[in-house]
Amino acid sequence: MTMDRLAVAELTDFARALFTTAGLAQDKAEAVATYLVEADAMGHTTHGLALAPWYLQSIAEGIMTRDGEPEVLSDKGAAICWRGRRLPGAWLTSQGVKLACARAREYGTATLVIGDSHHIGALAAYLSLATDQGLMVSIASSSPSGAQVAPFGGTTGVFTPDPVAYGIPTPDEPILIDISASITTVNMAQRMIREGRHYDADWLMEADGTPTSNPRAVTRGGTLLPTGGRDHGQKGYGMALSVEAITQGLAGYGRADSPKGTNAAVTITVYDPAAFGGHDAFLRQTGWLVKACRASTPLPGGAPVRLPGQAALARKREAAAKGVKLYPGILPGLLAEAERLGVTPPKAIIPA
Repeated sequence: MTMDRLAVAELTDFARALFTTAGLAQDKAEAVATYLVEADAMGHTTHGLALAPWYLQSIAEGIMTRDGEPEVLSDKGAAICWRGRRLPGAWLTSQGVKLACARAREYGTATLVIGDSHHIGALAAYLSLATDQGLMVSIASSSPSGAQVAPFGGTTGVFTPDPVAYGIPTPDEPILIDISASITTVNMAQRMIREGRHYDADWLMEADGTPTSNPRAVTRGGTLLPTGGRDHGQKGYGMALSVEAITQGLAGYGRADSPKGTNAAVTITVYDPAAFGGHDAFLRQTGWLVKACRASTPLPGGAPVRLPGQAALARKREAAAKGVKLYPGILPGLLAEAERLGVTPPKAIIPA
């Protein structure tokens, strides 16, 4: 499939114009545009500008709050809790990582929990805010208004994919991990439905518990299988339980409150290695791990072992040099929104 390319700055300006024209405050629009484009640049194309039409609809319908600040429920210095007031998730999360980094410099570590945020997009897009400073970060997210993943052994959806991301500094480029408690995601299933495709394996269940590769299962009462599948799905189940506890549980707001509409709970923790065994000692350990993983003998006929985030960072460098590759169908959707809102689209699309 051919992908359109647009320069990072031009694409970000275009996205910002869409969101400001739709009514988002300037700083909120800036954050949403920046981190959706960052996701596309890294190759997380289901969680980049593909989300823009949905976000714009949320603004128009009043589901996404256009401006303002989160409510501070508690602030103990190294432990902070916000009620997000359904503000844009990209703004809340990026502001939250920045705050947690500053507090970690002061206290050694800091955790910020956000309840009642709007959707936050790709967790990996925010990791460099910490790793660029030599800090380690974790971000977990859940959506208390969604229930597309069943507990292991059951067929009724209770959880969302409940992703967790880690940014780990090394002597070279950071390790960027972005994983979830389900094998696939709702956004990917929706994309495959639109494209008339099936998964390569049975990564979903029909409502009666039958494993299936058909993404349409999620539209007829089925669920996404937890990480580990029908064989070892207790692993994804355990991960989902822990993510729900550290996000909604610590936020004091979640499924027990039956929230309606797009909703997310987020937990951000930042560690300053200098406050523990020392920054240089930390890099010595992570550097050893990187070398050991890369030195591992590949599978017969396989490619060399790579680190999580290695490919995403390579794509990001390519995007900076040659423009962002937009997945087929994303640009037409943006252009349709631009026409509706009266926003001038980018003039130059770089041939793929």
